[in-house]
Amino acid sequence: MKKPTCEDSYLLKKRDLKNDYFSLTFQNYPRAGECAPGHFVHVQLPSTDIFFRRPMSVASASAKDDQLEIIFKVFGRGTRLMGKLRESDRVNILGPLGVPFAFPGKDEHLIMIAGGVGFPPLLYLATQLVNAGFDPKKIEFFYGGKSSDDIIEVPRIRDTGVNFHPVTEDGSLGQTGLVTAPAEQFINSHNGDQLRIFGCGPEGMLRATNDLGVRLGIPGQISLEAPMPCGIGICLGCVVPLTKGGHARVCCEGPVFEIGEVVL
Repeated sequence: MKKPTCEDSYLLKKRDLKNDYFSLTFQNYPRAGECAPGHFVHVQLPSTDIFFRRPMSVASASAKDDQLEIIFKVFGRGTRLMGKLRESDRVNILGPLGVPFAFPGKDEHLIMIAGGVGFPPLLYLATQLVNAGFDPKKIEFFYGGKSSDDIIEVPRIRDTGVNFHPVTEDGSLGQTGLVTAPAEQFINSHNGDQLRIFGCGPEGMLRATNDLGVRLGIPGQISLEAPMPCGIGICLGCVVPLTKGGHARVCCEGPVFEIGEVVL
């Protein structure tokens, strides 16, 4: 991949997805064709005193239209300002950044485990795989949240044709409990298949997903969330320990790591 660059783009479309979730689609982004599932970009907030950019996973990208989409939830001041952007606003984007997911073999049965705002890169991955000819019925998309308010873009997920498994802690949608429990049940009932895990979500969910893969001997990858003030490996604000010793920068050597590679 070429070195990341800073590009001025314009907000083409803004969607309020409910419960403080937003989708922003930017136009005139010339690096869209280089974006892959698992990549992230650094978004600069315009006309504010907030110095650091905000790292955002790529939810979709179109090389044909030079468009880039991100999906996020408002958690603090920076994301609140992003949620107030208006269509036609100019935003500077640094990217694409990081290491993306590796595409699996077509004979593998995929277990995608998403939690909270960790679902966009997995939705992007599932969409890209299906568009490339991967059988959607060999993709199990487990998506967990505290309640149904945290499970967004359901029609869009279903439109990919994957097997969709919503899981909520309060039982308001799908199975009740934590998302890794039904994923493990599925794995145990398909132990003769060639399985592979992909995970993205909050730290606790990723720890459980990583432990699940290690314990059951299922290969795969997880995408980490971490503070990334610079996004290019200089500040060392996102360093994580490796199981073999040493450390890695989530923004450069990640955010995608192999199951069992990182100490969580």
